[in-house]
Amino acid sequence: MEAAVACKLQYPTWIESERFGRKPTGSLSFGRRLRKDKAREIVSVRFPVQTSCSRRQRSVFVVSCSSYKNVSASTLETGSIQAPSDEDLLLKNKSREVEPYLNGHSIYLVGLMGSGKTTVGKILSHVLTYSFFDSDKLIEQEVNGLSVAEIFKLHGEGFFRNKETEVLRSLSSKKQLVVSTGGGAVVRDENWDYMQEKGIVVWLDVPLEALAQRIAAVGTQSRPLLHYESGDPYTKAMKRLSHLLQERGENYAKANARVSLEDIVGKLGYGDVLDITPTEIAIEALEQIEAYLKTEGGMAFAGL
Repeated sequence: MEAAVACKLQYPTWIESERFGRKPTGSLSFGRRLRKDKAREIVSVRFPVQTSCSRRQRSVFVVSCSSYKNVSASTLETGSIQAPSDEDLLLKNKSREVEPYLNGHSIYLVGLMGSGKTTVGKILSHVLTYSFFDSDKLIEQEVNGLSVAEIFKLHGEGFFRNKETEVLRSLSSKKQLVVSTGGGAVVRDENWDYMQEKGIVVWLDVPLEALAQRIAAVGTQSRPLLHYESGDPYTKAMKRLSHLLQERGENYAKANARVSLEDIVGKLGYGDVLDITPTEIAIEALEQIEAYLKTEGGMAFAGL
C-alpha cells in the first residue's frame, strides 16, 4: 500500500495544458441547468504552461468562444466545453488566498455516496497543485483490481473497512494531498486520527433528494450498500441514504469544515442545488477551509 502511494506521489496532479480550465471528469452529476439570465459568451485565452523537467513541455495558445445558453448538463459533465472563465478566476484567486493558511496540509473530503468528493477533489488538487487520491481506488488496487462492489460481495464489508483504514494510515504522514474518502470512512475513530494528523476534513453536505436523483440516474450497481433495499433506483437510494445519514450524521459533523449545497444556493440566488457547478462547490470548500484556519484552533493546527 505505502509503495503504491509513494509511486503515485512521484507524479503530482499534473494535468496537460489542453485540459486547463475544464471541469475534471468524475462522479458528480449535479448538472447546472443554465437559465436565460445566466447565459453568457465566454472568450478564453490560454498561454504556454510550464511543466516539470521530467516531462515534455507543451505550449498551447487557444482562443475559444462558447455560449452557455441551452448547454445540456451532460455536455458540461463530460467536460467537452470549458467551464465559465469567471468561475476559474474566482477559484484561482481563492486558492491563492487560502494557501498561506493551508501551509501544505492535506484535505480529506468526506460525505455520503454520490456527494461529489472525487470530482470536487480533482478540482481542488489541480488549483492547489496537490496530489489527488481516491481511497476507494487505492483499495481496489490492493485487492487485485476488484471493484468495491466485488470486494463487498466476496470479502464482506468488514474486510473493506480494514483496507480503508490501512489506506488512510498510509496517507496520513503525507502533506499536500487531496483525498476523496469512502462514505463510511467517518465511522471509525482511528480513521479520524489518521485524517486529522496532517489534514483538514471537509464535509460535502448535499440534500438527500439530490443525491438520490444523481445515484438513480447513473445506476446503483456500483453501490453495494444499496443492494439491500427494494424498489425503483430512486426509492432504493433514498431509503438507504436516509438510513446512512441518520447513522453517520454525527460523524460527518465532526469535520473541520462543512460545505452545504443549500447554503451555496442561498448565496448565489439559485433555484436549487442542481444549478450549482462543481467549481462553485470547490470555491465554497476553499472559503470554509479558510474560515476554519482563521479560527484559533485552525491557526494552531496549521502552525500559524
